[in-house]
Amino acid sequence: MDENELQRTLDNLTQLQTFVETYGQEKRALEQYVHEKKAELDQRAAAAEHLIETNKKLIEDIETLKKQYSSGFPLLAKAYEEYFHILDRRKEAALVNKQRPALKASEAIKEANRLKREALVEAKKFQYLIEYYETYFPFLLEVKGEILDELSASEVLKEYSEEEKADRVTWYVSKEEYRTYSTVKKNQLALDRYWERRLSSKGIGNLYERYVGYLYEMDGYEVEYRGILSGFEDLGRDLIAEKGKEIIVVQCKYWSEQKMIHENHIFQFFGTTYKYRIDNPKKTVHAYFFTKTVLSELARSFAKDFDIKLVENFRLKRYPCIKCNINRQTGEKIYHLPFDQQYDKTRIEKKHGEFYAMTVEEAEKQGFRRAWRWHGERK
Repeated sequence: MDENELQRTLDNLTQLQTFVETYGQEKRALEQYVHEKKAELDQRAAAAEHLIETNKKLIEDIETLKKQYSSGFPLLAKAYEEYFHILDRRKEAALVNKQRPALKASEAIKEANRLKREALVEAKKFQYLIEYYETYFPFLLEVKGEILDELSASEVLKEYSEEEKADRVTWYVSKEEYRTYSTVKKNQLALDRYWERRLSSKGIGNLYERYVGYLYEMDGYEVEYRGILSGFEDLGRDLIAEKGKEIIVVQCKYWSEQKMIHENHIFQFFGTTYKYRIDNPKKTVHAYFFTKTVLSELARSFAKDFDIKLVENFRLKRYPCIKCNINRQTGEKIYHLPFDQQYDKTRIEKKHGEFYAMTVEEAEKQGFRRAWRWHGERK
């Protein structure tokens, strides 16, 4: 082998050595990359496994809580009974341990206390059950308010004759005021007190629906007060406002600021609006949700996805609420107060000279008289 061949061989070996070294470096770099990626994937897998286990634990905790909550009423009532039992035992002990023991009185009190505790336990069970239902079915609060209104009114109406009881004005004025004041004065006084008095949840809810409906009427819509007229059959459609080929379905919630609207209300409202759209394919149907309070972030997100317009923090204001209606057949001019029987069935059409009045005097000066339908003998 001559000198040139030897040099070429050495050069080739040098190149081979360089290649081997470079390959080794790249191999180590690749192994390091694979190791890092494997560690990252293992970390993600561990995090996913932890999340799955956490969710399982959360579901188990929720199920446990649900079982405890659903079966907890008797336990709570039992604790309530034991508390009163301790108090009663103190009273009994005081009678037995006093200077001249009253043993018979102590036995009588013991029996009376036992009966009282049993009654309290049953009462508490019903109280917890009702509160539980009211949490999941908020409309029950409206029913309760309406019942309380009726009970309150029944006490007031004891002073009136059967004929006078038929007039809802008697709910708001005294017997002397009702029998001595002029028609304008006592009707206006009743209307003022209707606004001033603290209404039940259902009463304030109806007034809120009427106010929102009034605003749509002033904007040229024909409004059907579905929630008030149909009760729970309205399926969340409190108002149906229609103008031309446009329909606006409205739900109203006049809840206190402490209560928040959650997604279940949005789901229900979307379902009933969707059904209304199917039933009215030739109309453009919009959905509006009016509330005095606010919605949760999740509820607001669903409302956006479902194309439900939100009107939050919308408060009730006093507005011209006396409906001045003209009978189409007789031309007779009649006004209806918010607590009159036909109020929500009466529609106001400005093109026929009908309007909303702010005061009873304003209505009567225009030649309108109060509806007689509340009188049993004059229909």
